[in-house]
Amino acid sequence: MTGLRARQKADRNRRILESATTLFREQGYDSARIEDIAERAEVSVGTLYNYYQNKGDILVATVSMEVTEVLEAGEIIVANPPLNVNEALGALINQYYDHSLVYLSKEMWRTAMASSIQQPETPLSKRYTELDQRLCAQVVQLIETLQRRGVVIAGVDARAIGEVFFNNLNAMFIEFCKVETMPLEELKTRVAEQHRPIAALISSVKPV
Repeated sequence: MTGLRARQKADRNRRILESATTLFREQGYDSARIEDIAERAEVSVGTLYNYYQNKGDILVATVSMEVTEVLEAGEIIVANPPLNVNEALGALINQYYDHSLVYLSKEMWRTAMASSIQQPETPLSKRYTELDQRLCAQVVQLIETLQRRGVVIAGVDARAIGEVFFNNLNAMFIEFCKVETMPLEELKTRVAEQHRPIAALISSVKPV
């Protein structure tokens, strides 16, 4: 019985998040109403408030769902990466980017980013920062894995280099979200071009 209640709760939560993201895309984040989200999710407004206090909470929960899924997919890449620094970075980063607009639009990302900066002490901001830190840690883990396998030069500071790669991919994603017309492929191409020379510098296998 406990298992059934847990599944029902998880199902309601998923419906709320999916309904909210659909309305945020259709109407814009500011225009979407809690009442309409509840109606689309087929729950009462009171039930929705048992899960989330406001739209900001729903938005950060959606970001969390997004990042959790890309981290899980990233674990597979990190566990068995291509034995080439540039290819391994591309596999992980492109997986992040390819999933980035599954649940959130660029407008929704901008809203989440702005809220995290404007209100740094709120739970939303702290959760957003935590998710960024987990993504950064996974990029660092990738470089450490490649170093253990002899692909990255032994003397390289894997943590520092991983943080450099993450900070750049994150900054470029912000630029992507700011420009509504920029296609995803352009983002991926530009980041790959920026990372290629650094990947070559730290690679233990130099091109002939």
